[in-house]
Amino acid sequence: MSKIADSISRVRNSMKASKQDAFMTDRFIYSLIYKYGKSISSRKTGSKSLRGLHDKFKTIPCMNLVETDTIEACCGGIKSGCKIMKTEEKIPGIMEGPAGLLIKSVTSIDGSIEIYRTEPSLYTAMSKSSNFKYNKNKYFWYIDERMYFPNIEWEAVKIQAIFEDDISAFTCEEDSECSLKQEQELPFSESHMAEIESMIKQELAVTLQIPAEDGNDKKDIIR
Repeated sequence: MSKIADSISRVRNSMKASKQDAFMTDRFIYSLIYKYGKSISSRKTGSKSLRGLHDKFKTIPCMNLVETDTIEACCGGIKSGCKIMKTEEKIPGIMEGPAGLLIKSVTSIDGSIEIYRTEPSLYTAMSKSSNFKYNKNKYFWYIDERMYFPNIEWEAVKIQAIFEDDISAFTCEEDSECSLKQEQELPFSESHMAEIESMIKQELAVTLQIPAEDGNDKKDIIR
């Protein structure tokens, strides 16, 4: 599996750029890896090819929940008495495919009960149905990097997804040292990396031909 540092190094070496090059920073190169990786992965991750991304699904084993109100959870149409929990912290970015967020599962922390994704409006409609009292399924929706869970009183859930961001803060054992950004695995399929890096090289080949500005030796700083 490719690490961020490995891909950056391959791109840098192919362009014969040193680490001292103010333009070719690790941050800048990774921004290109991420840009093209997200584009290619989104294009290729149709339902028939999701199996190729199996090794990219990661697990947050215990995402803490806290109670919230119906206004924040965007379900004002739900009758009073609806208890809503939300993830206490924002969830690291989740990659999107053609069909939406690449979430494999959301479950109880022991994995025995699956929670199904819905939207506030759909849940509101379901809850008003006369047959809803027979519906034993659990549901969640995703808004602004948090998940919301109506009528669940659990303290935590387990989430499996393809995360764009580092999840080490949610998986590191107590007193352990989480990995540096460069040592983390890329969130893209290994089979896509050659194409991603090729597209980056093409962009950089054009960019590096642009003459530097005269006068003040300006540098392109990536923030």
